[in-house]
Amino acid sequence: MDAALTHADDRSDQFVGELKDFLRIPSVSTDSAYADDVERAAHWLADHLSEIGMNESTVVATDGHPIVYAEHVTDPDKPTVIVYGHYDVQPPDPLDEWETDPFEPTRRNGSLYARGACDDKGQMFMHVKAAESYLQGEGEPPVNLKYVIEGEEETGSMAVGPFIEEHADRLDADVVLISDTAMFSEDTPSIVYGLRGLAYAEITLQGPNRDLHSGNYGGAVDNPANALGRIIAGLHDENHRITIPGFYDDVIDLTPEERETYADLPFDKEAWMDALDIDDVRTEGDYTTLECLSARPTLDVNGLWGGYTGEGAKTVLPSRAHAKLSMRLVPDQQVADIYDKLEAHLEQEVPDTMSFTMRRLHGGDPVLVDPSIPPMQAAKQAMGEVRGTEPVFVRNGGTIPVVATFQDTLGLDSVLMGFGLDSDAIHSPNEKFGLDRFQQGIQAIIRFHQHYADMNA
Repeated sequence: MDAALTHADDRSDQFVGELKDFLRIPSVSTDSAYADDVERAAHWLADHLSEIGMNESTVVATDGHPIVYAEHVTDPDKPTVIVYGHYDVQPPDPLDEWETDPFEPTRRNGSLYARGACDDKGQMFMHVKAAESYLQGEGEPPVNLKYVIEGEEETGSMAVGPFIEEHADRLDADVVLISDTAMFSEDTPSIVYGLRGLAYAEITLQGPNRDLHSGNYGGAVDNPANALGRIIAGLHDENHRITIPGFYDDVIDLTPEERETYADLPFDKEAWMDALDIDDVRTEGDYTTLECLSARPTLDVNGLWGGYTGEGAKTVLPSRAHAKLSMRLVPDQQVADIYDKLEAHLEQEVPDTMSFTMRRLHGGDPVLVDPSIPPMQAAKQAMGEVRGTEPVFVRNGGTIPVVATFQDTLGLDSVLMGFGLDSDAIHSPNEKFGLDRFQQGIQAIIRFHQHYADMNA
């Protein structure tokens, strides 16, 4: 391990330069105008993995964007680690809010600013450089490595699930290692043991066969926008609990120990609200802000439209109204079951004066991992050594759909050892990644592989 750590230290500037080259490729997966760039990013990464000495590296075509698969497997007696990440990025919009070009990485105040710097090119690239440090510094890593790097995470990970199912035998392994999450704070490193799931739907209420003059028809024809507003308003009660019948049936509540851990975390609620320019929070019942941010289910309107939204006035009674809804789920809620319950509830609430449709867009099941298992403890040791303080185990409010896929299809737990921060502005203008954390991440991954191998010796 020492030679690998030295290799990483000696080449830190080189690693940053290579990351810059990678970030210059605008691999925006959600916009077809960038399709060639997404393909180019996949080939760049596969070529780079070959150059550092992986036994195999290839670009696998899918019905969507390609998956990069690479491996270095040398000894069946070694534990095998699957490394998952994604090379696609969010759109850079709004461009006028970026201080520098989002696809021309800029080093400023100890951070690298670019779209994808943290989510997830920068964090995924730490794993590539950790592998290089073993291959070129030690000759061999202490574990077998298999890399699954997808190009559609930002658009729902449609291809990676079928890829995992099709290649289940080839992906035989002991654990999955992922860096696509944030630490609790700069001073409180953390490892994620729980992720919320996601069920995302689009609903449409259809009224009359065309938009109508509100003066000629208002008062007699039911307005879909009014009806949709009433329905949405009724999806929460006065305690901000979701009113869909059966929604909470399968929710595993927090244990007293988990609630104590939440209470001990250094969270400044007032500073958090100030950063958002809000005066108060709206949480469920007596659950705390932190608990509601990561360990309780949610239902939120992500988009709402219908009728006339242009400049000035147009007295229109809209023929239809639409909303996009996302529901963050917690163990043991299941996506399909929640979709069914939402649809059944909406069918009861939609007035007889109009029709209703619901599209199930995409989702992922929630996940919990036992923090006491060896790979989680190896991650805790590795992160603690490079950060200088013992990390805590926390839940994360976001969703990484592939984590549930690895668990359900391959029976593998995932270690979520991320080095991002909420202040890195992922999905926002001026995304960045601290270069100290980039280097520490490489060192922690190197240490993880050794510690995990030692635990399996």
